[in-house]
Amino acid sequence: MKQPKNTICLWYDGDAEEAARFYAETFPDSRVDAVHKAPGDYPAGKEGDVITVDFTVMGIPCMGLNGGPAFKHNEAFSFQIATEDQEETDRYWNAIVGNGGQESMCGWCKDKWGLSWQITPIGLTEGVTDPDPAVAKRVFDAMMTMKKIDIATIENARRG
Repeated sequence: MKQPKNTICLWYDGDAEEAARFYAETFPDSRVDAVHKAPGDYPAGKEGDVITVDFTVMGIPCMGLNGGPAFKHNEAFSFQIATEDQEETDRYWNAIVGNGGQESMCGWCKDKWGLSWQITPIGLTEGVTDPDPAVAKRVFDAMMTMKKIDIATIENARRG
């Protein structure tokens, strides 16, 4: 496999392979591409430990680096997943939150490794960017009350 020109590198504390396998099972066009073991000892592990995992999340090339406990994920980086309908929204949200993750506000959640995800229905994005400021405000106000996005409520807000 040819090395992509740009790869997102995500830092994990020893569980990059577990995370990559979860993403591959959860999202379409996702897979674990390669698992690389350390050729020698390093500060966070020893020879033979999984040091990096090449994986793809919905077509985006990523590398999980088992770098140890020094750095944690935060909301400054997130994957934003555009969903078509409530079923798809629920499926991704429930997979992330139900596998040790946690809910946040406005369609944001974190997986059990601390990585942030925005599960964003396309109708929400269209609503908050509507050229009519009154529509955009209604949709925005509705979103601000939610954790997981409820598309029916968003559509009602769009219609007024």
